[in-house]
Amino acid sequence: MAPLTTNARSLNADERAVLEHILSAEFDGASQLRSQLDRTEVTGVWGTDSVSVDLQVREPCEHAALPTELVPVDAPVYDASGSVVGMILVWTDRGATLAALEFAWVTDEMPTSPPTVVDGRLSLPS
Repeated sequence: MAPLTTNARSLNADERAVLEHILSAEFDGASQLRSQLDRTEVTGVWGTDSVSVDLQVREPCEHAALPTELVPVDAPVYDASGSVVGMILVWTDRGATLAALEFAWVTDEMPTSPPTVVDGRLSLPS
Protein backbone atom coordinates (compact mmCIF):
# COMPACT_ATOMS: atom_id res chain seq x y z
CA MET A 1 0.00 0.00 0.00
CA ALA A 2 1.35 3.43 -0.91
CA PRO A 3 1.68 5.91 1.95
CA LEU A 4 -0.91 8.64 2.29
CA THR A 5 0.76 11.94 1.59
CA THR A 6 0.35 14.73 4.06
CA ASN A 7 1.56 18.27 4.41
CA ALA A 8 5.07 18.09 5.81
CA ARG A 9 5.10 18.60 9.55
CA SER A 10 7.61 18.45 12.36
CA LEU A 11 8.01 15.28 14.36
CA ASN A 12 5.53 15.14 17.23
CA ALA A 13 6.82 14.58 20.76
CA ASP A 14 6.12 10.82 20.72
CA GLU A 15 7.81 10.26 17.35
CA ARG A 16 10.85 12.24 18.41
CA ALA A 17 11.13 10.41 21.75
CA VAL A 18 11.00 7.03 20.00
CA LEU A 19 13.65 8.09 17.48
CA GLU A 20 15.87 9.54 20.21
CA HIS A 21 15.56 6.30 22.17
CA ILE A 22 16.51 4.10 19.22
CA LEU A 23 19.26 6.40 17.99
CA SER A 24 20.80 6.54 21.47
CA ALA A 25 22.28 3.12 20.70
CA GLU A 26 25.85 3.15 19.46
CA PHE A 27 26.34 1.95 15.89
CA ASP A 28 28.17 3.29 12.85
CA GLY A 29 26.22 6.34 11.66
CA ALA A 30 24.21 6.84 14.87
CA SER A 31 25.64 10.28 15.65
CA GLN A 32 24.91 11.52 12.12
CA LEU A 33 21.32 10.25 12.30
CA ARG A 34 20.88 11.86 15.74
CA SER A 35 22.10 15.16 14.29
CA GLN A 36 19.32 14.98 11.67
CA LEU A 37 16.42 14.99 14.16
CA ASP A 38 15.98 18.78 14.24
CA ARG A 39 15.72 18.79 10.43
CA THR A 40 13.40 15.76 10.11
CA GLU A 41 9.80 16.13 8.93
CA VAL A 42 6.92 13.70 8.54
CA THR A 43 5.84 13.61 4.90
CA GLY A 44 3.33 10.77 4.88
CA VAL A 45 1.48 8.17 6.94
CA TRP A 46 1.30 4.52 5.97
CA GLY A 47 -2.48 4.30 6.17
CA THR A 48 -5.54 5.60 7.92
CA ASP A 49 -4.90 5.58 11.70
CA SER A 50 -1.37 4.20 11.16
CA VAL A 51 1.41 5.38 13.44
CA SER A 52 4.04 4.42 10.83
CA VAL A 53 5.27 7.46 8.92
CA ASP A 54 7.57 8.49 6.11
CA LEU A 55 10.30 10.94 7.02
CA GLN A 56 12.40 13.43 5.11
CA VAL A 57 15.45 15.30 6.35
CA ARG A 58 15.87 18.87 5.15
CA GLU A 59 19.31 19.69 3.78
CA PRO A 60 21.89 20.66 4.72
CA CYS A 61 22.55 17.79 7.07
CA GLU A 62 25.32 15.42 7.99
CA HIS A 63 24.79 12.13 6.14
CA ALA A 64 25.33 8.76 7.76
CA ALA A 65 27.09 5.88 6.01
CA LEU A 66 25.09 2.84 7.11
CA PRO A 67 25.70 -0.33 5.08
CA THR A 68 21.94 -1.05 4.95
CA GLU A 69 18.73 0.95 4.85
CA LEU A 70 17.54 -0.45 8.20
CA VAL A 71 18.97 1.03 11.40
CA PRO A 72 20.65 -1.90 13.22
CA VAL A 73 18.85 -1.60 16.58
CA ASP A 74 16.44 -4.09 18.15
CA ALA A 75 13.50 -2.07 19.45
CA PRO A 76 10.72 -4.32 20.79
CA VAL A 77 7.50 -2.73 22.06
CA TYR A 78 5.88 -4.14 25.20
CA ASP A 79 2.34 -3.94 26.54
CA ALA A 80 1.44 -3.31 30.19
CA SER A 81 1.82 -7.02 31.03
CA GLY A 82 5.34 -7.17 29.57
CA SER A 83 4.43 -9.07 26.41
CA VAL A 84 6.03 -8.04 23.12
CA VAL A 85 3.36 -6.55 20.86
CA GLY A 86 5.59 -5.36 18.06
CA MET A 87 8.79 -3.57 17.19
CA ILE A 88 9.91 -0.23 15.90
CA LEU A 89 11.96 -0.17 12.71
CA VAL A 90 13.81 2.94 11.57
CA TRP A 91 14.53 3.11 7.85
CA THR A 92 17.03 5.30 6.05
CA ASP A 93 17.35 6.58 2.52
CA ARG A 94 20.32 4.60 1.14
CA GLY A 95 21.83 4.53 4.66
CA ALA A 96 22.31 8.31 4.66
CA THR A 97 19.22 10.06 6.07
CA LEU A 98 16.17 9.13 8.13
CA ALA A 99 13.39 7.90 5.81
CA ALA A 100 10.68 6.12 7.84
CA LEU A 101 9.53 5.18 11.31
CA GLU A 102 7.62 1.88 11.24
CA PHE A 103 5.61 0.25 14.02
CA ALA A 104 5.48 -3.42 13.01
CA TRP A 105 2.94 -5.14 15.23
CA VAL A 106 2.48 -8.84 16.03
CA THR A 107 -1.03 -8.58 17.46
CA ASP A 108 -4.40 -8.91 15.74
CA GLU A 109 -5.12 -5.20 16.05
CA MET A 110 -3.05 -2.41 14.54
CA PRO A 111 -1.72 -0.05 17.22
CA THR A 112 -3.38 3.34 17.19
CA SER A 113 -0.74 5.21 19.18
CA PRO A 114 3.02 5.18 19.15
CA PRO A 115 4.85 3.64 22.08
CA THR A 116 6.38 5.74 24.80
CA VAL A 117 9.75 5.30 26.45
CA VAL A 118 9.21 3.96 29.98
CA ASP A 119 12.11 2.81 32.14
CA GLY A 120 14.42 2.59 29.14
CA ARG A 121 12.16 0.51 26.91
CA LEU A 122 9.33 1.12 24.45
CA SER A 123 5.88 0.50 25.93
CA LEU A 124 2.29 0.99 24.86
CA PRO A 125 0.15 3.03 27.20
CA SER A 126 -2.12 0.81 29.33
